[in-house]
Amino acid sequence: MPPPAPERAGLAVIGAGPAGLAAAVTAAEGGLDVVLIDAADAPGGQFYRAPAPGLGATRPEALHHGWAAFTALTARLARQREAGRLCHVTGHQVWAVRRTGEDWTLHLVTGPDGRGGAAVRARRLVVATGAHERQLPFPGWTLPGVVGAAGAQAMLKSGLVLPGRRVVVAGSGPLLQAVALSLARAGAEVPALVEAAGYGAYARAPLVLAANPDRLGEGVRHRAGLARHGVRMLTHRAVTAVHGTERVEGVTVSRLDRAWRPVPGTGRRVDCDALAVGHGLVPQLDLALGLGCSTRPGTDGSAALLLDEELRTTVPGVWAAGETGGIGGVRLALAEGELAALSVIADARDGRPGRAGARVAGLRRARRRMRRFAGLMGAVHRPGPGWSAWLAPDTEVCRCEEVTAGAVRTAVDELGAGDSRTAKLLTRAGMGWCQGRTCGFAVRELAGGATDGAAPDRRPLACPVTLSTLARAAGPEDA
Repeated sequence: MPPPAPERAGLAVIGAGPAGLAAAVTAAEGGLDVVLIDAADAPGGQFYRAPAPGLGATRPEALHHGWAAFTALTARLARQREAGRLCHVTGHQVWAVRRTGEDWTLHLVTGPDGRGGAAVRARRLVVATGAHERQLPFPGWTLPGVVGAAGAQAMLKSGLVLPGRRVVVAGSGPLLQAVALSLARAGAEVPALVEAAGYGAYARAPLVLAANPDRLGEGVRHRAGLARHGVRMLTHRAVTAVHGTERVEGVTVSRLDRAWRPVPGTGRRVDCDALAVGHGLVPQLDLALGLGCSTRPGTDGSAALLLDEELRTTVPGVWAAGETGGIGGVRLALAEGELAALSVIADARDGRPGRAGARVAGLRRARRRMRRFAGLMGAVHRPGPGWSAWLAPDTEVCRCEEVTAGAVRTAVDELGAGDSRTAKLLTRAGMGWCQGRTCGFAVRELAGGATDGAAPDRRPLACPVTLSTLARAAGPEDA
């Protein structure tokens, strides 16, 4: 049974991934009473996913790098829980946050049917809600056997299962190397890692690379590991079609030009029984946008929260850390989580940093250095404008509502839709269960709307809730 949510706390941290964990334990060690809220049953987020206890895994660290940092965090978490300074609420998802006097009221939903719930009041918030995977549609991507690249890694980490025996890994971004290597080490045959961008672009920023030798070293180790397992790295190429009737039987890999348009006549079939595909990660901003936090355009084409050096958002009393401020990896998330917590502690002490001044200065320098690399990474792997040339008229763009590329283009060309919102109203694209998380980027591009850092629509609810939950949460002012 998950612990009950407290009625009130000095600080609420939303999300128990690397950034949220670092923020929660640092704040509790600094004397604040903290509630850490997460939808999962165990801490770690997507990065530190661990096998379910019933699977009897004896070496979960074999599926991760940086496992020692995670175990150190969880040990600190346990100590603060035992001391009564931190309450870790598992299996609860925050679906809305609103101002209540000087506090924030967080509305939580729980249970397999979403009918359970609670409310927590907190003076300050740290939003550490992480990211979700960006998908670009192509013919055949809805066939069984096509999974997200991050999803394939999650299957392996939490379920100790592979998506197939012969798995092509494709898309764009450094995550693909980690995924391909994990699958190969676990026994899958990975005939190709298909990268739409090219790693040579990193060489145009030698000073950024020199300031981040750990990232350079990580890349070298990944490439060496892939070579040992016989994984071919194909750059400036993309999977432009999936073949099969009942499930994946093979994919077409095509060379791309600089705009990511397929070069005619270059398509080659690669036989496989699964495809793990993803084109980077996108900050998960639902709650932050609902609070009114401002965003900035990221170099990868997605929106990220606008934060100052102390990790404050533009809404007083709200901080953010990790991928919500832009995709940057686990080391950056850990540093930002700690920095956000130290900023909250100083705020609670009327701005006095105490003895943490030197630590704050060091974290700020590290954050600036890692954020520069994150910006370079986003620019290198940003989807090119020609990717939509992969699409056939009958390619589903919105899987939830089964809306095709042809339907969206008809809405634009014949019905006058000039932006994604109008295209959504005319086609229902983005109105399904995922609420546009999967298809939003594609629909915006097909509709000719701005995708350069365009933030998702602001929504009053961050996840599906029942009408009975809404009724219980309604206060007198809502009647």
